[in-house]
Amino acid sequence: MFTTIQQFIEEYGQESANTQKLLYALTDESLSREIAPGYRTLGHLAWHLVPSGGLLHPTGLKFEAPDERSEAPSSAAAIAEAYRAASQSLIDAVRNQWTDAKLQETATVFGQPWKNGLTLHVFQKHEIHHRGQLTILMRQAGLPVTGVYGPTKEEWAALGMEAPV
Repeated sequence: MFTTIQQFIEEYGQESANTQKLLYALTDESLSREIAPGYRTLGHLAWHLVPSGGLLHPTGLKFEAPDERSEAPSSAAAIAEAYRAASQSLIDAVRNQWTDAKLQETATVFGQPWKNGLTLHVFQKHEIHHRGQLTILMRQAGLPVTGVYGPTKEEWAALGMEAPV
């Protein structure tokens, strides 16, 4: 759980930068790729990463974001730009609308009383979870994947090293 606004801004700033790198690697052609028939496509999953009011709506936090029910754009650049704008708007909203004390207040999320600091924490973990799914689909689509918490196999090779097994 986040207990200070600065803690959230620093951590989410790093996480959103990692997500942004992956979104910039998407191509328009890759957006229709799906892991199996009837499952989310790469484009739908990427669009799902764009912050929206969903999980954060009960907290009363207001920020600029696409409607969570809107269709995913057919342009990878449009998805990456929407993510950039919405994640920055979220950071600005937390910085300008909340105080550290606001993180201790509760709102009803999924029928449970959650502190706002916990809601921000779960929001961030939700993004990390789906970012992991995104990297798998990107690999399957033959797209380059950048390291998030460590180098990828290709990044190890670029360093002249063999990736640990």
